[in-house]
Amino acid sequence: MSIALACYNLSKSYGPTTALQHLDLQLEENVIYGLLGRNGAGKTTLLDTIAGAIAAESGTIEVQGKRLSKREHPEDFCYVRSQFRHFGGARVMEALQIAATFYPRWDWTFARELLNIFLVDQDKKIRQFSSGTQSLIGNIIGLASRASLTLYDEPVLGLDVLMRERFYKALMEDYANYPRTILLSTHLIDEIAPVAEHIFILESGTLLLQDHMEQIRKSAYLLRGNAEAMASFTEGKRVIYQEAYGRGLLAAIYEPLTDADMLHVRKLDLSIEPLSLQKLFLYLIEGGL
Repeated sequence: MSIALACYNLSKSYGPTTALQHLDLQLEENVIYGLLGRNGAGKTTLLDTIAGAIAAESGTIEVQGKRLSKREHPEDFCYVRSQFRHFGGARVMEALQIAATFYPRWDWTFARELLNIFLVDQDKKIRQFSSGTQSLIGNIIGLASRASLTLYDEPVLGLDVLMRERFYKALMEDYANYPRTILLSTHLIDEIAPVAEHIFILESGTLLLQDHMEQIRKSAYLLRGNAEAMASFTEGKRVIYQEAYGRGLLAAIYEPLTDADMLHVRKLDLSIEPLSLQKLFLYLIEGGL
């Protein structure tokens, strides 16, 4: 597949704090990506850098093979920030009319449909809404723009579970009909698992893990059992976390397992279960890997 966007060796610091550290990242065309990380991991800095809102201290960004200059944003691009605070004194429809002028693929029929789905009064001023509803207005713009590269920074921040589900449903249905490259940055980890096709886990400005979601499902496991048996099974495997568990050990591994591996687990009398994306994230962070 073609590369929609590539970041090479990106670094950015704020005083003594390193936000991005020699980061490499590639986004293929027509794939939904999940960008996961704790607060302060560097997620927003990465998105701001891609969007040209801030300049990296080193490194390069390429879009469709074209190198961007510092603080240059990509073409046919939409960046939805965690809180939509633009045009606060404008009414919703006025804000959408302004936004539509920036996006050649803007779909007015879809935008009006989204206003109904998210129960947004198009005649009210944006500043009259709660922060959650303001986020929805940004999400409407991101969806209706149909930009070939769309970045969302915490798109469901402040939304209740119903509106979060409606957002993901609208995103997936529209993506199926109009594929594009989408990067969703979020801390609501398990919610992104059914949506994202590829996952990036960011910590302290570096990538701890990047893999296809399907591969993650096949590789992330939690084992419990006797310490000696655990050592025998995990030798040579990628152990991302380990701790004492009663009289035995608990170990999280990231390794595709064969039928022979599963037979070995049963012979050693170890318990094994798949790891959720959230648990994988937690064990990666706790394990310092």
